[in-house]
Amino acid sequence: MSDASYLAAEPGPAEPGPASPEEAVDRFGRIESAGVEYIGPADRHGRPRELFAVWLSSNLAYFYILVGGLLPVLGLSIWQSFAVLTAGHLFWALVGLVAVSGPSTGSPSSVVTRAMYGVRGNRVLGAGAVWVLCIAYEGLNLAIGADAGFSLASFVGAGTSLPVKVAVTVLIGMVTFAMGVYGHATIVRLSVWFSVLLGTSTVVLGFFVVRHATLHPAGFHALSGGKLWAALLIGFTAVAALPLGWPGSADYARYLPRTASQRAVAGWTAFGGWVPAMALGSIGILAGSAIDMSDPQSNMRAILPSWFYAVFLLVLVVGSITNNVLTVYSSGLALQAMGVRISRARSVLADALLGGALCVAALASSSFLTSMSNVLALSVALLGPFLAIYGTDILLRRNRYDGPALHDSSPSGPFWFRNGVNWSGVLALAGGTTAALLCVNTTVFVGPVASAIGGGDLSALVGPAVAALLHTGGSLLLGNHRKGNL
Repeated sequence: MSDASYLAAEPGPAEPGPASPEEAVDRFGRIESAGVEYIGPADRHGRPRELFAVWLSSNLAYFYILVGGLLPVLGLSIWQSFAVLTAGHLFWALVGLVAVSGPSTGSPSSVVTRAMYGVRGNRVLGAGAVWVLCIAYEGLNLAIGADAGFSLASFVGAGTSLPVKVAVTVLIGMVTFAMGVYGHATIVRLSVWFSVLLGTSTVVLGFFVVRHATLHPAGFHALSGGKLWAALLIGFTAVAALPLGWPGSADYARYLPRTASQRAVAGWTAFGGWVPAMALGSIGILAGSAIDMSDPQSNMRAILPSWFYAVFLLVLVVGSITNNVLTVYSSGLALQAMGVRISRARSVLADALLGGALCVAALASSSFLTSMSNVLALSVALLGPFLAIYGTDILLRRNRYDGPALHDSSPSGPFWFRNGVNWSGVLALAGGTTAALLCVNTTVFVGPVASAIGGGDLSALVGPAVAALLHTGGSLLLGNHRKGNL
């Protein structure tokens, strides 16, 4: 994709100068006043490289250690585990591609997807689906952060009484949702500091893990044949699920000027997510050669100095916060894009109540957290095709979306399509998700294709491929990829 050479100028009169500080809708330390509405040229600011810290800080999270540690548990060698980790995280390129629609439209992803599903279809399949998944991720993330906080409180001698647990959970929730309320500029500024803090701690963690790691774990028995391929594919899907869990990367790039380099936007977004994902995943793999990674939070204590184990637990807490902040921000925008008449700040507070309720349920039930994790694992069957359709649409339109027109939800608007639905995108998502479910292998559901090939999970490959092909064919047949373009 070229930088921005084919992007047309904004329609209308010459662009006005930047807004004054008093009028700015997106300023550090002030609650962002803009929601899903179009961000005009006067309010655009920043450079693509700022996206690196945003994505770096938000992905220095426990999930990546957990999934990295899962690969040896599946029976893969250290080198096989690294190969799977590298292959699965190639999906960060797709997250980067989606981000380029932010500067070109001045809109969040949950509005851009009107071009794929139509105004009405997007309320259910675009913004609606993203909002539901965001709430689930919020609850899971809060529960993980709170659980690490409980361990930290116990480690420092504060105990784990009910008042302590309530205080820890409330504090983590307040910090997370406060950053979500303040919005984009505050998130961008604080991401730099969180990147330094968490990044430094990750390097130190890696040092201690490498000291105990071995490339040839004792008692390892190499897999072969069908069992090896099944383990490789299951591991690949587990890794791919992490980048595929970010369907709204345009949300954090929409304030950049329209003339911002598309290669830079895509590159800094993808690289910012890929670096921590690979680093923490590698730490998980190497730790798996020395300890049982079925419970990394507890078992890491065996290979870490006592003083750094407390730091490790704190990193898990802070990482859950930074990871959840972007999810909270996107969920608020998605709720607005569904047509709910509520300010962005209040939408974040509404989501806080739902995410907090799920967190409490997860902490109160030993099986709830497992059940929610299985639901999120199955969500790959939806998110893989979703992101594939999004990326395909950007390429078909050459990213020439008419940003202001995306916000026209009337029947006369260009993204109304047929009765408010773009059937090309809807059928592509249905077909891709169906194909993925046929190939999925989880603890709660195994598709017939996965069963036929000995348990191998092809959902992260088949689902996106089918969705992309169907959307391409449908768009070219109906000509929908030419509607609403500049």
